[in-house]
Amino acid sequence: MSNQIIYEHPLNERVRTLLRLEHLFTRIAFHLPESDEWSSRAAINGLLDITSILARADIKSEVIKELERHATSLNKIRSAPGVDSQQLDNILAELENSTKILRQISSQIGRGLRENEFLNNIMQRSSIPGGTCDFDLPQYHYWLKQPIQTRHNDLQHWFQELEPLQNAIKLLLSLMRSSAHASKRVATAGLYQHTLESQSPAQLIRVGLPKESAIFPEISGSKHRFAIRFLEPNDAGRLSQTPLDVDFSLICCIFSPNYKVSTHL
Repeated sequence: MSNQIIYEHPLNERVRTLLRLEHLFTRIAFHLPESDEWSSRAAINGLLDITSILARADIKSEVIKELERHATSLNKIRSAPGVDSQQLDNILAELENSTKILRQISSQIGRGLRENEFLNNIMQRSSIPGGTCDFDLPQYHYWLKQPIQTRHNDLQHWFQELEPLQNAIKLLLSLMRSSAHASKRVATAGLYQHTLESQSPAQLIRVGLPKESAIFPEISGSKHRFAIRFLEPNDAGRLSQTPLDVDFSLICCIFSPNYKVSTHL
């Protein structure tokens, strides 16, 4: 799929949260090494967004459940034809290690960041448009003017609390995305609908289109069924469903004991 743009859509709330956290971790990883203060601001904003998500739900327990569920499913396919037992053992070891590390964290992940007065002040002002301006937060302004190594050290220290969660999410999403192969599909007059098997619910839909394509998919659905509308701008610049048949690639990421899972990540 290297010549394609991949569009993903979660089919349950747990995967939706994992994708949002992955997006934020990726954003932090991009900005954290940069030396300018705007990149430091962007990294701080990513940290605060993650902290906000973690404050709304017990993400640690949800991730642990998902890790254990994947381990159970993989153990059940150990004797299935074509399974690389060595690779399977490696993945199971990763799942076990990630679960162990998360269980060793006694408090809620992100609690230390929420209790950090400096970060908490930034978070409170961030709800106001332009609220983190220099005159609003002189301490933040002072910190942004510190040498890059000082800012990097602080950011790394704050991010360290989130690393076990980041590693677990990376592993889970990698397993989901590699759980099935792409198939060629056609959306008649720009619409494709699909009913999913109740015994093997999909967690994630991945749609691939050529990079040069002038259309994009709008995906909606649940664990039972989903629909894909392929949209294009009309002469007035408004979006409408294309009247053309659309060739695309589809992956329904299913992870269950009854599904043949590729263990090559």
